[in-house]
Amino acid sequence: MVRYLVPLIIFVVLAGFLYAGLGLKPREVPSPFINKPAPDFQLQKLHSMNELFSNKDMLGKVWLLNVWASWCVACRQEHPVLVDMARRGEVPLYGLNYKDAPTNAKRWLNEHGDPYELSAVDYQGKVGIDYGVYGVPETFIIDKQGVVRHKVIGPISYKELNECVMPVVNELNKREEIDAAALAVLSEVRKACSS
Repeated sequence: MVRYLVPLIIFVVLAGFLYAGLGLKPREVPSPFINKPAPDFQLQKLHSMNELFSNKDMLGKVWLLNVWASWCVACRQEHPVLVDMARRGEVPLYGLNYKDAPTNAKRWLNEHGDPYELSAVDYQGKVGIDYGVYGVPETFIIDKQGVVRHKVIGPISYKELNECVMPVVNELNKREEIDAAALAVLSEVRKACSS
């Protein structure tokens, strides 16, 4: 009798974990970088491999860092949104080409359009690891002081762009320094976007 009871208990526990996991929302994984300085990096530019780009070059500007790759299927889904956003010029968009061959990345951008001011090459994925990237695409909104204020996991849709990304960007652009009132507004936007 006990011989059959142990496997049954193990099965029930595993089924409980599976059931609980099905209720989780993978786009709501909290980022440990929210309201913390963005990790520093200095990488080669995709289209000018003899030149370097650093996140410190962006101090004083609100900007987006979009992690992408030519092999990423979900990147194809968000790409038209990024191209349209870049065409409107509302916020500087920089790419972090993640674990990708530069020749493949260049070809992909030539075929689908290049929405980025520039893309930095993270061939080995070390910068992605520093940013806590566990899948592509992911997009970080970084403020004028170089602090990560919002993270989008997965492809950006027009709805998410208009209701989540741009409200954060607009709030950050209004202010030179982020005070408690601004943090409260940003927190409310993040809450609304995760529901």
